[in-house]
Amino acid sequence: MGCPYLAYRDGSDDPDRDHDSFDEPRAYCTAADRFVQPMRADICNDRYDLTHDRDCEIYREHADDASPAGADVPSVKPNGTAETEGDDA
Repeated sequence: MGCPYLAYRDGSDDPDRDHDSFDEPRAYCTAADRFVQPMRADICNDRYDLTHDRDCEIYREHADDASPAGADVPSVKPNGTAETEGDDA
């Protein structure tokens, strides 16, 4: 399916930039509010055995912020394993 926070933009809305449009649309992360590198877009598009909900810290942080209060959602360590409340960091 791909990340719901990924958009492709033809240009920048930044008035300080010299050009308003790009030759090719670029990946933009609406959760981070910035353009992202093509490799990050590969994660967002769930390519190469990567998934945005498992492999993207921006998505996970935003999803954690959007979780309802009291929801039991384990955080994920950099090695991909889930943390529980009793784990020592």
